[in-house]
Amino acid sequence: MQSAENPLLCDAALPRFDKIAAEHVAIAVQQVCDEMARGLTQLEAGVQPTWPGLAVPLERLQDRLGRVWGTVGHLMGVANSPELRAAHDAAQPLVIELSMRAGQSRPLYAAWKALRDGPDWPSLTPAQQRIVACNVRDAELSGVALDGAARERFNAIQLQLAELATRFSNHVLDATKAWSLDLLTPDDTAGLPPSLLRLAAQMWREAHPEAPPSADPATTGPWRITLDSPLAAPFLQHSRRRDLRERVYRASVTRASQPPFDNTPLLDEILGLRLELAKILGFPDYAALSLAQKMAADPETALVLLEQLRGQSLAAARRDLADLQELAQQSAQPEGAELRPWDVAFWAERLREAKYDFSDEQLRPYFALPNVLVGLFALAHRLFGVTIVAADGETPVWHPDVQFFRVLDEHRQPIAAFYLDPYSRPAHKRGGAWMDECVGRSRALAQPAEEVRLPVAYLVCNQTPPVGDVPSLMTFGEVETLFHEFGHGLQHMLTRVEEGLASGIRNIEWDAVELPSQFMENWCYHEPTLRGLTRHYQTGEQLPLALFARILAARTFRAGSDMLRQLLFAFTDLALHHGYQPGQGATPFDVYRTLATRASVLPPLPEDRFLCAFSHIFAGGYAAGYFSYKWAEVLSADAFAAFEEAGLDDPTQVAQIGLHFRETVLGLGGSCHPAEVFRAFRGRDASTDALLRHYGLLDAA
Repeated sequence: MQSAENPLLCDAALPRFDKIAAEHVAIAVQQVCDEMARGLTQLEAGVQPTWPGLAVPLERLQDRLGRVWGTVGHLMGVANSPELRAAHDAAQPLVIELSMRAGQSRPLYAAWKALRDGPDWPSLTPAQQRIVACNVRDAELSGVALDGAARERFNAIQLQLAELATRFSNHVLDATKAWSLDLLTPDDTAGLPPSLLRLAAQMWREAHPEAPPSADPATTGPWRITLDSPLAAPFLQHSRRRDLRERVYRASVTRASQPPFDNTPLLDEILGLRLELAKILGFPDYAALSLAQKMAADPETALVLLEQLRGQSLAAARRDLADLQELAQQSAQPEGAELRPWDVAFWAERLREAKYDFSDEQLRPYFALPNVLVGLFALAHRLFGVTIVAADGETPVWHPDVQFFRVLDEHRQPIAAFYLDPYSRPAHKRGGAWMDECVGRSRALAQPAEEVRLPVAYLVCNQTPPVGDVPSLMTFGEVETLFHEFGHGLQHMLTRVEEGLASGIRNIEWDAVELPSQFMENWCYHEPTLRGLTRHYQTGEQLPLALFARILAARTFRAGSDMLRQLLFAFTDLALHHGYQPGQGATPFDVYRTLATRASVLPPLPEDRFLCAFSHIFAGGYAAGYFSYKWAEVLSADAFAAFEEAGLDDPTQVAQIGLHFRETVLGLGGSCHPAEVFRAFRGRDASTDALLRHYGLLDAA
């Protein structure tokens, strides 16, 4: 195949998802790697310690490779296939080796330092100065000072870790896809709501295309439950069959822990390599290395915050468990005697129904995705002055479910765009939800007819898909998730920074990236906002005020338990990267169980292998950084408190503060330290009070 025919190499503004195939990956990656290698050699030979002589050409080189490899990586997440995996795995070493070469380039490192220490420094903008300082730091953390065997070993570890992360992620996807539970009789479906029955029947039909048609498969079955969240989570909440709940729960917490998709040996291998990598760079452990690039300067600082939150949530979580135990004992159910892990979600849902007189299933008909998007976009307009318009058909997409939108400023001029891939597709799409960059804002990379290249984002969720003629009816949690990812997208799309190396979500410390996403979740509890995105999909009725009042009252329901669960994950992550010695007695599962005695009120099962599917830290960017969710949640709650203090029902004040939020938190991106960004918005450092107040835990200790 000629490179000119390769859609990954075309000059289109956005990827040609209608034409890209696995066969295009090898040629495209080889070509852009060769181009970048030659470009690096030329740049190193004549580099000048000036902004146009160093930063601009380096940004151009990195962008060419990033566009191609970023597209491949995106497709690995949303359209996975054996052919694409093979192509990705074969090309990945080329990309890693080239990235390491750039990061360890001593001529470029010397030029960054000379620019930092030279006469041009005062004339650089604050954004440019921060980019220079961060590149000096990143080069040092990339091993630029290493020589000989140390450099060779460092680079070999980087390659091995990248391969292991890919294998870990693939195992989780394959294990999820491989397990299912077929429900064959009405007794098997006792307690299951109609929305789950429709989806489960559709899943069984998709797995058995040869089956004769049925007039009403949701009623007659059969039904299939998988480990995909839109199926497994409501099953554990509603199934009256305790034996089947146990099967689903055990399958979930042992996912990817058995051959042929066993991640167990990968845990210590990954942790051991990370520890070795850190020590080569002179750090005591990987947590110290990771936090050298975060707001929390060291593991102890992160642990102080986690411990403070644990102290505020433990007593509340114990009360939560006692409430469930009491309800179970009062019932006629056989599990009343002893609460087990597969009972928690079931009894929690029964308790919520009893206390607040509503369930997720009552809410679903009001949260059809098209209406939710209308309300979400209206909120973006009120807060930030932007207008979001559908632009389906303007660019190719990777699946028919994907939508494309453009973001317009107050003058109706385009300033950004995004793809939305909302629905679960467990056979080809990894679980969870995420935002990623398709194209970054950059003045240097603008086309001749453009003033600046506009940013484009990917927003990916795994919510309940449409079934037949019923639209995607979302749970309240899925609505919060959509708001969360949209918040990430806003920071990428509404950036004011024109230096591509720090625009949008680039160059932001990891424990601050969740600020805008978690900030947006707060609006789900604001009455005009929430009711503005609800319409009953059959009657058109808006969410009743009484039902909203019950949602608001339930906001703190099991807040201590929810907080403690996230804290356990964060404590485990830090412990595995700070003090744990792989292969020397204790296992990662032992660490998890030991920490659960302090940060869980119901011990995990002895066979619990949750860590085998903990992709955030073993295959994602959260290694020694899972605490970032709580760190940033403190920032986001305090930021939302600025709107509360001004008056959420005062549209003038909300618009003024929203504009200030846009200009600071969303607009400044990685152009200055996130602590400075927060102070620019709030006028002070962050406090934990707002977060604890939102959780109902301010005085819970």
